Amino acid sequence: MPQTPKPLSPGLKIALEYGPLIVFFLAFMVMRDRMVTLGGREYGGFIVATMVFVPVLALSNLLMWRLTGKLSVMQLLTLVLVVTFGGLTVWLNDERFFKMKPTFIYAIFAGILGLGLALRRNWLELVMGEVLPMRHEGWMKLTQRLALLFLGLAVANEVVWRTMTDTAWVNFKTFGLPIIMFVFFMANARLFSHYGTDRQD
Repeated sequence: MPQTPKPLSPGLKIALEYGPLIVFFLAFMVMRDRMVTLGGREYGGFIVATMVFVPVLALSNLLMWRLTGKLSVMQLLTLVLVVTFGGLTVWLNDERFFKMKPTFIYAIFAGILGLGLALRRNWLELVMGEVLPMRHEGWMKLTQRLALLFLGLAVANEVVWRTMTDTAWVNFKTFGLPIIMFVFFMANARLFSHYGTDRQD
């Protein structure tokens, strides 16, 4: 009988989830003012950082899957879009594709959550219900708020990459987006407490 994979320690989980992003940030900061010639083509620091980020993220997801036996829908979708847009960025030597990637990710998730609400199916509850026990009304409110947040983040990403410098966008992606998500869930602590349940009813 196969062994059930052990849950990851908090430190290892954080390292696997945010490590690739930190690697991207460090690679960009080191290479942002440099040009690298590979295969007869010149690449700027942003493209080089993308070359580093894509395989590191793939390796991180592989390790996550080997250690836990599963990947979330968001992790799989993110990996597919990173490989797709990262590949286009390197292949066409055009950083705009990689910068658009968060827009597509957040827009897709906003659309999925919005469609679920329209169909009266709370997919967020189905995915996270065991991790965060909460009454159905609470999940409906959280889903509405999260859909709006994802939509707002998609718009914010478009504004930042189209109007600001590469460094500003990298800082926004590396630090701004995770901080916004953290603040969002902290701001909803009262909702979790009010609608929380141990599922023993």
